[in-house]
Amino acid sequence: MAEDAVAAVPTEPTTLRKPRIKKAPDLPILERRNWLIHLHYVRKDYEACKTLIKEQLQATEGVCEYAVYVQALILRLEGKIQESLELFQTCAILNPTSPDNLKQVARSLFLLGKHRAAVEVYNEAARLNNKDWEICHNLGVCYLYLKDLSKSKEQLNLALQLHRQELSTMTLGKIHLMEGDTEGAIQTYLQALQLSPESTELLTTLGLVYLQNGLFQKAFEYLGNALTYDPSNYKGILAAGCMMQSHGDYDVALSKYRVAASSVPESSPLWNNIGMCFYGKKKYVAVSMEMLFILLCVQYKGYK
Repeated sequence: MAEDAVAAVPTEPTTLRKPRIKKAPDLPILERRNWLIHLHYVRKDYEACKTLIKEQLQATEGVCEYAVYVQALILRLEGKIQESLELFQTCAILNPTSPDNLKQVARSLFLLGKHRAAVEVYNEAARLNNKDWEICHNLGVCYLYLKDLSKSKEQLNLALQLHRQELSTMTLGKIHLMEGDTEGAIQTYLQALQLSPESTELLTTLGLVYLQNGLFQKAFEYLGNALTYDPSNYKGILAAGCMMQSHGDYDVALSKYRVAASSVPESSPLWNNIGMCFYGKKKYVAVSMEMLFILLCVQYKGYK
């Protein structure tokens, strides 16, 4: 007996279900436009940024911390330091646990010349974050303006322990020079050069220190390195030209000064050195013409 054939029942092909794309969570109304405000700010489109900030503050009844913060930054850029200070203080009230808000309050106080008040606010910010090298550096600068060199060096050294950088090193070297410790300043700058060997600011400063102490060979070496990395470095050009001028090499010095004059034409020390070069070459008419040119430039700026 033949076996009955069983017909296979066709089955519907199974389709893979596409996972549903989750909708991005809506941002709270307080932060909804923060990204757009930030975008315009970093692009330096300050007018559009201020318009957005105004709309955001109206929508949030003035309690959007980021909008207030950026508005304060823009006011500071516009030179309205007192107004920016008041807004940064508002940010500190809205978020009292933020060390960044306190740093900005202290910065505005510093720019207003209120160094002692800035120290108090920076110390408060340091209690919230004691690993921030910028707080230590700025405290060091404030103490420098208050003529407390001991505390200034203490804070600057602490800043360098937290983060090795050029800014604190330059200030610390300046304090050593103010104290008459030339060797200490040189050692500070040399240590910094190990981290930033191409820093034209460090190379120029070190060259100037050597020049002031009569070490012309080392001064020429470091100033030459600075000009190699930045041929338009005004301080380096002026110092190198001064060295050549003091050795009677007036033509080479004038060639250096000519480069500097194109970038800093209003520099009185530069024109003084140019005049002395012509005087050394006994070109007195050139000296007279140079002085006349300076007078015309001064009068032109005055009429502007």
